[in-house]
Amino acid sequence: MGNYDALLVVSFGGPEKPDDVMPFLENVVRGRGIPRERLLEVEAHYQRFGGASPINQQCRDLIAAVEPTIDLPVYWGNRNWHPYLEDTLRRMASDGVRRAAAFVTAAYSSYSACRQYIDDIALARAAVEGAPEVVKLRHYFDHPGFVAAMADHTREALDRLPAGLRDSARLVFTAHSIPTSMAATAGPGGGAYEAQLRRAAALVTAEVSGGGDRAWDLVWQSRSGAPHIPWLEPDVCDHLPKVDAPAVVLVPIGFVSDHMEVVYDLDVEAAETARKIGLPLVRAATAGTHPRFVSMVGELLAEPEPVACAATCCPAPPRRHGGSQAPQGSQGSQGSQGSQG
Repeated sequence: MGNYDALLVVSFGGPEKPDDVMPFLENVVRGRGIPRERLLEVEAHYQRFGGASPINQQCRDLIAAVEPTIDLPVYWGNRNWHPYLEDTLRRMASDGVRRAAAFVTAAYSSYSACRQYIDDIALARAAVEGAPEVVKLRHYFDHPGFVAAMADHTREALDRLPAGLRDSARLVFTAHSIPTSMAATAGPGGGAYEAQLRRAAALVTAEVSGGGDRAWDLVWQSRSGAPHIPWLEPDVCDHLPKVDAPAVVLVPIGFVSDHMEVVYDLDVEAAETARKIGLPLVRAATAGTHPRFVSMVGELLAEPEPVACAATCCPAPPRRHGGSQAPQGSQGSQGSQGSQG
């Protein structure tokens, strides 16, 4: 599989028990001046679900599904929680790994979904003597495997609606909001984050509808940070009351697994909004361990080695007091952006 002797799955990380939550959140926001009361608010979201994010177990599940399909050992390292990237690279070096491909659980271009992971890998390598070379695999937002997985899950969600509502239900695709300044500089020419999400949503809609017409929207979720800093809008909960359709299927196209942001911001907050306005709503699953998504990883490994991003691509946002990005209900990438644990 290419010129690699290992696969490294790189993710955001998340707490796995109640005592992990605050140390995890402090890792996420270190140096950003996030107010303590904001951390306590987000901590409550985790504690509502037993103090555990779904993301770590979902990484384990993905690795268990991928490893038998490729002829490489698979390692796993996180940005913000155990197993940390630095510890994983140290183990890889000890095992004799010299050149690894990195699969990041974020499918899109932006600072948080791509550049920050590249920087995290570089910092971890610099701290480990004899660390392997690590090549980040390409963005996969439009890969047929990702599209097929999301289309299947969207069809499954439509099937959960009453039969009379399925044909006229509106697809509402959601992704993590980011500051508009970050969105403007995403990708080589800027604007790639939103453009890639729209491309993915259009591809999934076309597959679900068999090439026919079906109405869809792209909206945002999990906005955080200082209120005076503009972020991508509209928020999903602001959008739902304006939907002119008898039912909605929420499709979390911006995520590859059910992060805390998905299960809280969509399954709790958006679901409550829909209930209050009497709007039938179901939520499609994320790609997770869908067989086409699993096989996609091997297909990416078999592709020609990707060209590395320019150092100026997806630059880091300026840090302001109060933080340009604070943790919300929780990439990857994806994944995801402010906090995807």
